[in-house]
Amino acid sequence: MTKLNGKRVAVIGGTSGIGFAVAEAALRDGAHVIVGSSNGANVDAAVARLGDRTVGWPVDVREESSVADFFARIGRFDHLVYTAGDWALNRGGGPVSQLDLAAGHATFTVRFWGALAAIKHAQGSIAADGSVTITDGVIAHRPRKGAALSTAMAGAIEHLTRALAVDLAPVRVNAVCPGYVLTEVWNSIPEERRAAQLAKMTQRLPVPRVGLPGEIAEAYLYLMRGGYATGQVLVVDGGMTLI
Repeated sequence: MTKLNGKRVAVIGGTSGIGFAVAEAALRDGAHVIVGSSNGANVDAAVARLGDRTVGWPVDVREESSVADFFARIGRFDHLVYTAGDWALNRGGGPVSQLDLAAGHATFTVRFWGALAAIKHAQGSIAADGSVTITDGVIAHRPRKGAALSTAMAGAIEHLTRALAVDLAPVRVNAVCPGYVLTEVWNSIPEERRAAQLAKMTQRLPVPRVGLPGEIAEAYLYLMRGGYATGQVLVVDGGMTLI
């Protein structure tokens, strides 16, 4: 696999969680990293933490003009990683009979439409031997009651991945499908209950623990460096889809 040394990697969602871990890992591999997020203060803080070979600017993926401006500012680059999301909001959840369809539209706004907007405005600037890696979630493979919209959205991302791998060739397009990951999303659970709840959720997994952002980041690095992989969904879930 080719090292990322000297490559330019843009990470939208790169100020926290998995995206920040991807930015860190890409820097260790010699890349130059551009991080983007909707909150300017978070972008500045992430750039300060990441240090040399890192720049960043705010981008609101809900506004196409903001996305277009972000990529116009970047110019030519090699790899796009998209980890931005708002899973914790779970808009439009609950039984189908009680769905608020208007609110449910927002389930797709950041994860799906935001990713597509980013790819639309980035693809003309990505190197021919570069890549795009987007993000869904294991709920695409393990639906649960009350989460039909989230399941459909995650599945749509996987189909989008395969379609874009054909559309954008020779640029490679792949997706990472994480399971439970210890990111800031879980901070909404009081600390005194968090560890016990995560342990209960993962005790039946073949790898009986929650994943770490740095572990998931390795999947993104592989898909950036692995020049023969395209149209693939790389599941990193501790074995959740096996049980």
